[in-house]
Parts: sequence; C-alpha cells; structure tokens
Amino acid sequence: GFHPEAEESSSLLETAVSVLQSSYFDSTSQDGFQYSQAILVENDVFLSELKAFAQAKEAAGYSQEELEETFAFLLFDNEEEAKEVCQTGLRVNSSSISMLGDPAKGVYISKYADCLHPRPWYHGKSGYIVICKLIKGKVKVVSENYTTSYTCPSPGYDCHVALSRKNLPSKTSHCQAFEQSQYYVYEVSDGSTAERPRQICPYIII
Repeated sequence: GFHPEAEESSSLLETAVSVLQSSYFDSTSQDGFQYSQAILVENDVFLSELKAFAQAKEAAGYSQEELEETFAFLLFDNEEEAKEVCQTGLRVNSSSISMLGDPAKGVYISKYADCLHPRPWYHGKSGYIVICKLIKGKVKVVSENYTTSYTCPSPGYDCHVALSRKNLPSKTSHCQAFEQSQYYVYEVSDGSTAERPRQICPYIII
C-alpha cells in the first residue's frame, strides 16, 4: 500500500536521494537533478519473495557478496507507470533493449541513477524513478549482442552484465553508457523462465 506520511516522507526522501546520489555514473549529476517527493513502496509479496530467493541461494552455497542487496533503477515518464510496476513487479517482455539477453526471458534494470534512458535528459524534463532492491546473485559478464538471435539466460547464473570497460572514454555516448550499465536479471528453474524474477523488489518511487 501507499502511505504518505509527512515526517516519514521527508526522511524517506533523504534516504532515496542519498541512494541515488551514491549511484551516479557521472559526478556532474550531483547538481543536475532535483527530487521532490518520495513514496515508499511496501509490497509484502515482493519482499518475502526477495527473502525467499536469498534463502534458496544461500542454501545453494552462494557467498555473502552474491547475496548482498544492492540498488537498481527504472525510469518512467508518468506516475501511473511507476506505480504499476510497483504493484505488478518488473516482468519479462518489458524492455526494448536486447543486447545482454532475450527480453522475453529476463528484465533490464539500470545500475546508475543518472543513466536511465538511452538519451540524455533535457532541461526541465521530469519523470519518476523507481528505486529497486536487487540481489544480483551470480553475475555473468557477456559480450554485447546486437543480433536478433538473443543471448539466453546462462544456466547457474542470475544476472548478465556487459563487459566492463575500465577506461570509458569521456566522450562515451549517453546511449552507450546506458546500455553498458544495465543489469539483465532472470530467474530460470526447471528450464522455464519466471515471469517476474524474485530478486528485484521495488522499494521507493521518487
């Protein structure tokens, strides 16, 4: 449910802003964004599934590092879309990107809070960011695949990331930075793909 309460929402806004600011790709973003309102998303189903995912993977011998909760980000133009993903969860077939894996078998979510769209923000643009909790699990580095024969989820892994380029040239296009900072997250069991991977849990809308 959504419970906006004034006092909570101001500290929630601070929490959200500090999460966002510690997740910028470009240091100049610190001054570039203004955030006005934060809504805590409390979805018990998703929270308990995140916990269940962590327990199952711990039982499977995952390290603490692999089970660590981190944050990832989604951008929406309007509040309805943002709220919808918080109620229904992030589902497969929701991405137009396909370079790290088949969008029908997994979901894409951004690692950086200022690289949420292939095109840079223009002045005066606004939108809604959904901050999600994410357990990356076992991460596989895959090379980018721009063909139509999509990369499939890798058995024994939970997440694909792009080959990290340590020295990104400063003139890296925004689009490239966006694509290279995506997580492709999936959950496969018994050969079938989960409609909604449990390891992503919507946390705050801002």
